[in-house]
Amino acid sequence: MSLNNAESNITVHPTAVVDEGAVIGKGTKIWHFCHISAKAQLGENCNLGQNVFIDNNVVIGEGVKIQNNVSLYSGVIVSDHCFIGPSAVFTNVINPRSSVVRRAEFKQTRLEKGVTIGANATIVCGVTLGEYAFVGAGAVVASDVAPFALVVGVPAKQQGWMSAHGDKLIFDDKGLATCSGSGKEYRLINGLVQEVIK
Repeated sequence: MSLNNAESNITVHPTAVVDEGAVIGKGTKIWHFCHISAKAQLGENCNLGQNVFIDNNVVIGEGVKIQNNVSLYSGVIVSDHCFIGPSAVFTNVINPRSSVVRRAEFKQTRLEKGVTIGANATIVCGVTLGEYAFVGAGAVVASDVAPFALVVGVPAKQQGWMSAHGDKLIFDDKGLATCSGSGKEYRLINGLVQEVIK
């Protein structure tokens, strides 16, 4: 396990297994029965709940929260400040067969900055979830999700837009919306949402 420095303030519960070679950022907390593989990389100030598995070649940014019973397999890349809810499911092979080895066919799944994934959602491999995308509980995501999009259902379909603060955005006829939680303004142009920088 690689620590940033002697005062890294990393918490690893005694029941957790962190393989030699794993890179763990300072301030990260790893709780009961987790397993962090040797070639995994976790950023600073992450929080991994009970029974989380992080495979080799998984990269996790800073400030990521992963709730209980989540497994991230090789090919998953999680950017800063993402939230992954309890028992969310990730895959890395699109057509698995027990008798066929497909390690050379792992597909990359990317979560951009600030993504939220609700409890029991399934993320089929090979997709990208754009910045601040919001996946509802129990959804099955099998295609890319636009930044700030809210998707729900099986299969997941877009049902609206969410702010970076986590509040639903209602756009007026000029394509503008104000987040009720943060007061920040957003603009919808050609089917894409952008924060208005003042």
